[in-house]
Amino acid sequence: MKKISAPPAEKDPRRQLQGRASKAQGRAFESRLDAAFARYRENGAAIIEKTPEPMRPTESLGNGRFVAFFERKAQPDYKGTIKGGRTVMFEAKFTSTGKMEQARVSPGQAEYLDQHQALGARCYILAGFATGNVYRFPWPVWRDMKAIFGRKYVLETDPAMRGYLIPAARDGVLLLLD
Repeated sequence: MKKISAPPAEKDPRRQLQGRASKAQGRAFESRLDAAFARYRENGAAIIEKTPEPMRPTESLGNGRFVAFFERKAQPDYKGTIKGGRTVMFEAKFTSTGKMEQARVSPGQAEYLDQHQALGARCYILAGFATGNVYRFPWPVWRDMKAIFGRKYVLETDPAMRGYLIPAARDGVLLLLD
């Protein structure tokens, strides 16, 4: 008896294009952060590095591809030390819409940030939007978003967002620690 299976569902080309555009915007956001952290390092003000994903490869698929699983809870995207010895952590989130949900920070990441904040680290959420604007929220503000903003998301159009907008230097490098 021959087994008949349904043909694979066709992918929506518009969604594929939108997904590629969002990924490219996310990479550009991360590049801007990397440039800012490189500037702080060059100036001797801080050493802040990207945190590698805690994953373990289980099977090689060839050509540099592999199957892997995450070994433990995700950590903040960037960690480091600012001049004077204080630890700083950043969790970076990007959206191609004008809305950023509080839930974009996972419970594991929230727990990690809470623990480090309690020890005196400066912990922030960096929220990048498609407009090119980047906002820096101290972790307690993000964690208590509902009490502060009245809901569990922020809109880039909210007037209160201006207080969290990160300025850029004349050359466009973000001033993340200023």
